[in-house]
Amino acid sequence: MHVATSRRSVGSGRDRLTVLYWFFAALGVLLVAKLFSLQIWNGASYRLWATNQHELQAKLIPQRGRILVRDRTDGSLHPLATTRDAWTVYAVPKSMKDPGAVAKELAPLVGKLEADLVAAWTENPDDPYEPVAKALTTEQADVIREKKLEGIGFVKGWARFYPEANIGGHLIGFVRPGDDEIGKGAYGIEGAYNDVLAGKPGFVSAQKDAGGRRLVFDDGVIRDAVNGGDVVLTIDRTIQHEACTTLSEAVSRHGADSGSVIIMDAQTGAVLAMCSVPDFDPANYGATKDLSAFNNPVTLSQYEPGSVFKAFTMAIGLEEGKVTPKSTYVDTGVEEIDGFKIKNSDGKAHGEQTMTQVLDESLNTGTIFVERLVGRESFKLGMEKFGFGKLTDVGLTPEAKGDISALSKKGNVFGATASFGQGISVTPIQLAAAYAALANGGVLMRPYVVDEVIRPDGTREKTKPQTVGRAISYRAARLITGMLVSVVEHGHGKRAGAPGYYVAGKTGTAQVPDPKAAGYLKDVSIGSFAGYAPADNPRFVMLVKIDRPRDVQWAESSAAPLFGDIAGFLLNYLQVPPERDRNARPDLPDLTRISTSTGSVATSTSQP
Repeated sequence: MHVATSRRSVGSGRDRLTVLYWFFAALGVLLVAKLFSLQIWNGASYRLWATNQHELQAKLIPQRGRILVRDRTDGSLHPLATTRDAWTVYAVPKSMKDPGAVAKELAPLVGKLEADLVAAWTENPDDPYEPVAKALTTEQADVIREKKLEGIGFVKGWARFYPEANIGGHLIGFVRPGDDEIGKGAYGIEGAYNDVLAGKPGFVSAQKDAGGRRLVFDDGVIRDAVNGGDVVLTIDRTIQHEACTTLSEAVSRHGADSGSVIIMDAQTGAVLAMCSVPDFDPANYGATKDLSAFNNPVTLSQYEPGSVFKAFTMAIGLEEGKVTPKSTYVDTGVEEIDGFKIKNSDGKAHGEQTMTQVLDESLNTGTIFVERLVGRESFKLGMEKFGFGKLTDVGLTPEAKGDISALSKKGNVFGATASFGQGISVTPIQLAAAYAALANGGVLMRPYVVDEVIRPDGTREKTKPQTVGRAISYRAARLITGMLVSVVEHGHGKRAGAPGYYVAGKTGTAQVPDPKAAGYLKDVSIGSFAGYAPADNPRFVMLVKIDRPRDVQWAESSAAPLFGDIAGFLLNYLQVPPERDRNARPDLPDLTRISTSTGSVATSTSQP
């Protein structure tokens, strides 16, 4: 009996050992699995959760993409907007034994008063995160870090940095703080392409206990931040710098209120330069108190263009077959329409004049004559084909579409005044694009400022030139080009010329409507010059605009010289070979001889 009992005890012991063995084996498997989950499968999540709140936040904020321009000489890319390391300095007041001593050391390094720091820390003694300064450079942060100040910590983030000052704030835009600490682009490229540049923030979710503490062993989720893409502009860095600098000098020289320049590739619509004065500093946009100053005048400013618009009236007349460059009319110096007397700007009667002379002398009565022959409906349709009254879709916001609604009103006077650029409004980008159509054989292209977008994964989205439509025939475009060359050779556009080249263009001195009464402001004008060169094979099209110059009245003395200065630079920079002796007297292509094979205008002379 005793022996049997012993055998049963031994068997029971072995069973218990077996159970314990499998229990601990199973426990070991669970521990290994959990360790694998912690260290391998969800290692990144737990490592992030193990950091303090501010470090975690920094890791989940994406880096904003760059805005880049290309250097033509070597194809290298240069940033107009980029990011730099930026440090936030914060205080933990309860970790300070002597807040006053810390404040005394820190205040001069962050540009704050010692008393203000002490007051803030005293008021919130239990605050674990009291920001002291933001957006400090690494060098500034290192100076403070070397002090080893009690209760002072650092959080690394980023700040927007604009290396190229004063060459296009309106084009670039700026980044204002956002609720998610990522920031949001406003105006210019920063605003229009914010979704591309901003990237996507990271995300962490975790369960919390009743006390609000994050639970480590739960099913938390982490999503890494995705950095923003880079935006490469069509802007040529050297051309942009030259255009903006020359414009600023001209505005200052004439005591003008403001001015704008836009330069485009006539064949593709790519914008090579775009700037306005006065400009603003994107890095210090808060110093600009007038919010309207952030709007880009090239895309948003609507104005009555004046005589620069006459080129389109004449182009439509040529297209409709109503006139030729040598067609004539008798200028009596005045037209009376619907009870209104409309005179030439010089107040003179010029007698018999050709259509070429109409543009040379900028005769209002001459464009009225053409508009009358064309007819109101055909005239309005022609203007729409040039893109007036519509958004150009250049890719910048906000953009205005101008106003040619006067052409739909009853009364002959509305078509008459529109023929020389009054009673309608356009934007500089519309005018430049329309002149590009004249230079491009009559084909209107969509202007664009973004060459390509480079995504964080390296993929590239290239912008393709886009045809809007045909404004006029190739033949009409070549004829109006010859007439615009005459304006620069013999008319009011002489000072827009570039020695050694044929330049096509037109002056425009626009009156400014009185905002308080009918009519126009006295002795206030806007000078414009639009054109392209070389006329036979244009490498660029350009519009320059000077608002309210104080020392001169006419565009031939303000906008035309500015155009000439920049055009001379461009032709040299683009290495365009001269077409004739730089010292030769002005001569003109024969407007009646058109080469059907190349479309070029023959170079034998013909006096208008």
